[in-house]
Amino acid sequence: MNDRIISLILIPLAFLAAITFLGTTQPHAKAATPNESISSPSKSLDALLAPTPPMGWNSWDSFGTTITEPDFKANAKWFADHLKSFGWQYVVIDMEWFVINPTPEGNSKTSEYSLDDHGRYTPAIGRFPSSANNSGFKPLADYAHSLGLKFGIHILRGIPRKAVERNLPIEGSTYHAAEAADTSDTCPWNYDNYGLDVSKPAAQAYYDSIARLYAGWDVDFIKVDCIASRPYKGDEIRMLSAALHKTGRPIVLSLSPGAAPLEKVDEMRKSANLWRISDDVWDLWHSTVEYPQGLGDQFPRIGKWAGMAQPGAWPDADMLPVGYLGPAPGWGKARQTRLTHDEQHTLLTLWSIFRSPLMIGANLPSNDAWTTVLLTNPEVLDVDQHSKENHPVITSTAIVVWMAKTDPGDDDYVAVFNVDDHEQKVHYTWKDLGLNDAKYNLRDVWEHLDHGAAESLSLSLPPHGCALYRLSR
Repeated sequence: MNDRIISLILIPLAFLAAITFLGTTQPHAKAATPNESISSPSKSLDALLAPTPPMGWNSWDSFGTTITEPDFKANAKWFADHLKSFGWQYVVIDMEWFVINPTPEGNSKTSEYSLDDHGRYTPAIGRFPSSANNSGFKPLADYAHSLGLKFGIHILRGIPRKAVERNLPIEGSTYHAAEAADTSDTCPWNYDNYGLDVSKPAAQAYYDSIARLYAGWDVDFIKVDCIASRPYKGDEIRMLSAALHKTGRPIVLSLSPGAAPLEKVDEMRKSANLWRISDDVWDLWHSTVEYPQGLGDQFPRIGKWAGMAQPGAWPDADMLPVGYLGPAPGWGKARQTRLTHDEQHTLLTLWSIFRSPLMIGANLPSNDAWTTVLLTNPEVLDVDQHSKENHPVITSTAIVVWMAKTDPGDDDYVAVFNVDDHEQKVHYTWKDLGLNDAKYNLRDVWEHLDHGAAESLSLSLPPHGCALYRLSR
């Protein structure tokens, strides 16, 4: 950002509002049966979940499917020590935590599974020793809650193939796994599960049973995969949402992968709290293939979803592949992120001006000082958490400009992005940006610098770089 030439001015910005912790604990680890009560959450189920975009850490970008209990605890502790005070909340174990013999990229035909007697996945004890004696993830949830954090897991839609092959009984019901499964329906990129036959009561019974299990573990966040696209599974989204609601525990529901269909936004708002708008984004600017996607590829996708975000219902631009991605990332070899410093500023700025959920992919104890500063700028995070009327105003082959307003308040944000491979010099009058006043006081949000009153915006941006300002009258 230092090679920008700026002739402007900025004013002080409000400090990032703290986000309160909603996690609770329970006196026992086993899942509640239909006739048992689950511990009361600290807020009623009718309280709005995810009133602002969730901010957290997810294990996928650094561990793929290989994360272990020590890995999780080390990242959760670092997260609590360095990020929690800036509003970061969630620590999430991504896919195939139930696989005994994991590979980083997952989705293996040779996977061996940990299941209970009711056909529900349980943590692989060799990787998560505290899950022994039917404890599940309750001890790790307790650990996260003891740090003032919220605990999340990844699941796949449907029912384990192994449960269907053994026709295991569905907990809390008279049904068996084979009655719930649709064996003609499988995830196109994963071999673990069959889909559910949504016309059968046994299907809802199975989702109810896993929801009770996860609520019994005191889970706060569930990312469900192979459900938001390829194809979109609206019936299963509604069934899983209903199952979580029945538990009485507030659990944020995240839908993956993308791109979720824009025309289904009203359905998703009713049943989920966030949903992916693209395939996985990794540490590259542009991709010529469907998987993975690059940062530069997100601009048109994010533009399509402008104005769709609502409290409790957030379009999700995917994870933040920053810092050290290793030792076993879900794609590629272990490495320091390949995004330049300018590109990482663009990543955080675009996600924030769009109000996307923010999920860090780094192996956090390996963070350098620069990455930590990147993730703890309260003025930038405040754009993500507390802004309104977020929308693009200029889109060209070289420059993209987004505007938003502070919330509360009536100041403006302007984010200017150079999406070209070469340096770009730009000049805009305030009318070019849809603003009516002759002068605005300007504050550089990344650099925390006030520059006084300006009659226009003139700057030079490096390749793939950006600038983010707060404007006041």
